[in-house]
Amino acid sequence: MEKTRLIGSCAIAAAIVVCGLCLPKAVREYRSYDRTVSVKGLCEREVLADKVIWPITFKNMADDLGSLTAQIEKDRNSILEFLKKEGLTDSEITVNAPFISDKFASTYGMDRKFRYISKTVITVCSHQVEKVTAMSSRISELLKKGILIGGENEWDAANRLCYEFEGLNDIKPEMIQQATANARVAAEQFANDSGSRIGKIKTASQGTFSISDRDSNTPQIKKVRVVSSITYCLDN
Repeated sequence: MEKTRLIGSCAIAAAIVVCGLCLPKAVREYRSYDRTVSVKGLCEREVLADKVIWPITFKNMADDLGSLTAQIEKDRNSILEFLKKEGLTDSEITVNAPFISDKFASTYGMDRKFRYISKTVITVCSHQVEKVTAMSSRISELLKKGILIGGENEWDAANRLCYEFEGLNDIKPEMIQQATANARVAAEQFANDSGSRIGKIKTASQGTFSISDRDSNTPQIKKVRVVSSITYCLDN
């Protein structure tokens, strides 16, 4: 029994000694972990749009529905011929049903010259960005044929091209890597100024990717932006 007690006492004493030796190191590591620096890393890149959407709105007017329908069909076919002549396919073109309003059905329309007015939209959705952009600059070819291109009030806005960028997943990894590298540069500068060294990453979060027009004059050029937020531990 006495021997067993002696062995137990020795084991406890040894454990206390080991804890005593390890405690200072643990405290130093804890304090080091508590010393941190939070930085942000920015990465921006300009890319060309890889998708374009072009709504072509045209209007027709007549006193009877038969004449109106004939005009709509004639202008629609002329526009489709113009688009396909340039190399667009049926899969890139969507023809919406016309919206027809009866001006005699409302009191404010009694003084209108034509009873029926229609508005039809043909939408081009294509990855041939350069081709569609060039086509839009030749819209006057349709005007020369007597096709009334435009919206209800704002003629230019109704037919404005909308550019999109769908290749984000292809550049995401490289941009995140660059943003992280930029964040580390900032952290290392802070550490040098404070006489410390950069340690392990404590927390990290990737910001949301944003895509915007580079400017209002060249909407086909997009600016992709991401910000990474990283907290580093500082070592002495």
